[in-house]
This record gives sequence, C-alpha cells and structure tokens, in this order.
Amino acid sequence: MRKKVPKATHSGTIEIGDMKIPCHVLEDGRRVLVQRKMVKVLGMARGSAGKGGGDRLSHFISGKGISPFVNNELHEVIKEPALFKTAKGSTAYCYEAAVLADICDAVLEANKEGKLQKQQEHIAEQCEILMRGFARIGIIALVDEATGYQYDRDRKALEIILETYIAKELLPWAKRFPDEFYRQLFRLRGWQYSPLSVKRPKFVGKLTNQLIYQKLPPGILEELREKNPVTRRGYRQHRHHQFLTEDIGNPHLERHIASVTTLMRAAANWRNFERLFHRAFPSGPQQTEFNFVEEVEEKST
Repeated sequence: MRKKVPKATHSGTIEIGDMKIPCHVLEDGRRVLVQRKMVKVLGMARGSAGKGGGDRLSHFISGKGISPFVNNELHEVIKEPALFKTAKGSTAYCYEAAVLADICDAVLEANKEGKLQKQQEHIAEQCEILMRGFARIGIIALVDEATGYQYDRDRKALEIILETYIAKELLPWAKRFPDEFYRQLFRLRGWQYSPLSVKRPKFVGKLTNQLIYQKLPPGILEELREKNPVTRRGYRQHRHHQFLTEDIGNPHLERHIASVTTLMRAAANWRNFERLFHRAFPSGPQQTEFNFVEEVEEKST
C-alpha cells in the first residue's frame, strides 16, 4: 500500500535579511522547509533534482570536510527527505525545519576547524547569517508565525486538553469534595457549619469555582459550564465533576482539593488564606478576586 502523502495546512515565508525561506505546517503538525529551497538558501548549486544519493545536499554533508561534524541521525534524515503535498496540490520533498539549524551548526563547526574547501566558504557565510537570524529553539515559533499556524495551535492544544479531562459520558454521582473542605471554608468565612445540612450560602458555589475549577487547565471550567448549563429553574442539573474523566480529570480535581484544604487548615483567617492561596497558585499580574456577586448557585460536591 502506498503511504499517504501529508498535505500542508498552513504556508508562509520566513524572512531573514535578504533571504526568504518558504515554510509549511503539515496536517500532522510537522513544520517543514522545502528541500530545494533549503539548498538555495544555503548557497549551494542544486545538482540533480529529487531525493536520494543524487541530491546536492546529501552529497555536501557526505563530503570529507563536513561529514565528521554531521551525526548519523542527521545523515539519515537528509538522505530520506519526506514527501508532502502543498496547499495548491503539487508535491515536493521537505525536511523538518530544525534540520536547517542542524546543518548550519555542522557547517560552522567544520569551518571553525578549517575543514571546508575554499569553494564552500560562502556556504559557511550563509549559515552564519541564518544562525544569527534564528536560534534553533526559535525556528518553530518563526514557522508558526509566518504560516498563521499560531492561531490554530492554541485551539488544537485546548482540544487535546478537553479530550483528556472531559468524559464522553456523564459519570454517576460520587462524592468528590470531602467534608473537611467545607468545614475549613466555613470556618474561614465565619459561617456556621453542619455536616448534616445540605443548605449552604449561595456564595459557596462561586468560591468553589474560583478556588478549584478555575485552577484546572484553561478552558475546562468553560467547557463544564457548556455541558452543564443552568436550567430555567436557576440551577445546574448535575455536579461539574460528573463530566470529568475518571483517569485524568477527577484525580487532578481531588489532588487540587486536598492542596487547597491543606492551605485552609494552615490559615488563621480568610485574609491569611487568600495570601497563601495566591502564593501557591499564582494567576498572573492580576490575582483572582474573591468577590461575592452570585447569580447561580453551583452544585459542587
């Protein structure tokens, strides 16, 4: 069976000085540069077209001067470029973007040791320009920015998180919030606590969201609210944690509840707890405001 040729979903151009490097993001997430464009930007003569032993780049790294500075993995990658389909439907050979940085590293090392031939020195000059234009760890960001993939990247990452944390089916109810969590919360707020009573101040739901659910990965609380909407009677039909997965979502939830409960036990009063909480779970320049404007009573336990 023929192997499926991946298609580019995003395309753009990295500009470094006068050099323009076309780049693509494939449907499997790989950031790539076209083989023949890499040969050109490195200042090499193209040689015969295509992949394999006849390729100019493969011949170059196999040369006596440069070969000792190229590891086996890079040798194999360059000898076997990947085939992909452009957004316009044509096919081309490519390498993952970091390969360009690896080649530049090898060329500059060889040049430093005086191993390059006279006619290869201009390649070292090109590599110096390229390496000054991007750090190896930065090339992925450059490709994402040039192709516009950065706007889809966060969305795809969120989809993976939601798939990991949110269960496909509603789980049966099980107690997730221990009595000690509410006992300590009521103590710090100055409320009377009774483990036998299910009646609680309406602010408890909002505090539970701020202390617990908002500290799960970004996007989780929003997804839970969408899956567990407010009914016409003004409350949510299920507990949020019934929508979390058993293997990832609920274990993370329970660990976080235990951590917050420990902080509450250590605090003498609410103000003291707020300082401990924000130190343990920083949320950026603006810390969570524990305000008490409540519209919906959330189910938590």
